[in-house]
Amino acid sequence: MNDARFHAITGRYASLRIAILGDFCLDRYLEIDPTKEETSIETGLPVHNVVAVRAQPGGAGTILNNLVALGIGAIYPVGFCGNDGEGYELRRAIAAQPSVRLDHFLCTDQRRTFTYCKPLLLRPGQPPRELNRLDSKNWTPTPRNIEDQLIASLAMLANQSDALIVLEQVDIPETGAVTRRVRESLGAWDTALVIADSRRGLRGFPPLTFKMNAAELASLAGVAANSHLDQIKAAALSLARQNNHPVFVTLAEQGIIGAQPDGTIEHVPALPTRGPIDIVGAGDAVTANLAAALAAGATLREALELAMAAASVVIHQLGTTGTASLAQIRPLLMETQTARR
Repeated sequence: MNDARFHAITGRYASLRIAILGDFCLDRYLEIDPTKEETSIETGLPVHNVVAVRAQPGGAGTILNNLVALGIGAIYPVGFCGNDGEGYELRRAIAAQPSVRLDHFLCTDQRRTFTYCKPLLLRPGQPPRELNRLDSKNWTPTPRNIEDQLIASLAMLANQSDALIVLEQVDIPETGAVTRRVRESLGAWDTALVIADSRRGLRGFPPLTFKMNAAELASLAGVAANSHLDQIKAAALSLARQNNHPVFVTLAEQGIIGAQPDGTIEHVPALPTRGPIDIVGAGDAVTANLAAALAAGATLREALELAMAAASVVIHQLGTTGTASLAQIRPLLMETQTARR
């Protein structure tokens, strides 16, 4: 991709309207100073003193953060949080982002706020080290009245948005925002770009644009996760033709594959690492950039190149779930272009 194409594609981002249906989480980071460790008088156990607390949107909120970083004109989160302290933090963090419209984001007493609490040990001159995480989740099915509100929001947004991103983050089926009934309602988006991703795999999803990793493709298409690149391409193409929508498969250090129903297949390698990395959030950055680029008229390969550059930016951000701005993505793309000449 040359500079002119980069500006032609990304110049449309400010006019895009993108909705995100999914499980919005609170990422709460507890920064621990090990030099301040104490021993509890009552229990005799070590006391880890927290010297700073950071809270930011996680899960589907990580995709939202990346869309904000790209300068998308209007972003519509469709999901829920609990009417609790974590929900207050999450909603406040989302509302603080520019271009985000909260009309379709619910706050309810019937759910807890999905929270990842991440203690980070900070030692001078060393990357942050994450200790055992403390998670808060919902363990019961999402109430039907909440499903109804999400379905109504999706119907309303179908004719107002250029793309929809669907992210299922929960481990237990039917406990989050992307329930069976909500998935079935996505037929109203048949004329728009819809990219779906799920940490549990996309089996049971309607035919949409699928984004997954190699292990998820293996489970869905019956190929080995360590298959040769040509076998993965063939499986992705077969699935794209079956769904009549594109399929994207991330391959860690091997990059990403994109397949279209018309037989077009592209593979873009990952960019070389430039020091220590943390892969948390890379997949969500890929999803956000694929959706934005395709909605803005990028070709399949152009979308993949943008996504790989964004992933490279994110994995070099340590101790946080990072984002990639256009100012960070462009130099990597231009360097890659120069290196290939």
